[in-house]
Amino acid sequence: MARHYYTVTWDQLHRDARALAWRLLDKGPFKGVVAITRGGLIPAAIIARELEIRVVETVSIVTYDEEHKGQPQVTKAPVAAGDGEGFLIVDDLVDTGTTAKIVRALLPKAHFATVYAKAQGRPLVDSFITEVSQDTWILFPWDTEPQFSVPLVKRDRAEG
Repeated sequence: MARHYYTVTWDQLHRDARALAWRLLDKGPFKGVVAITRGGLIPAAIIARELEIRVVETVSIVTYDEEHKGQPQVTKAPVAAGDGEGFLIVDDLVDTGTTAKIVRALLPKAHFATVYAKAQGRPLVDSFITEVSQDTWILFPWDTEPQFSVPLVKRDRAEG
């Protein structure tokens, strides 16, 4: 399967998170936000600011490690959120839906919002801003760094 890349800058992430907050205005008011760590932390902070939500909770799901491949584990539950009633779940991305299914089970009454959504996970969220294809790898600003890029004409000569 071909892999495509979608680079998200800090400015773009901020604009997209604010756009998501705008979309959520008529869904609240919310008692609190549950950020899915770690990717959901920054979008959740932006959305909490825009919607003037002061209660920010987290949930942490580890979907794999060296010992338990494919065995998702809740390493930090969102205790203050109860069953999710009146809460907003925020993540940067829903991909295959593995994490989303677990968080949905923990907080069945919460509104689930992500900034970006892929086709497999999209049905699991209530709100999102940008959909990307399943084979797109999103390069988030916290996972990348700016560096020199060789001009195309020089790169083509080196590869040829």
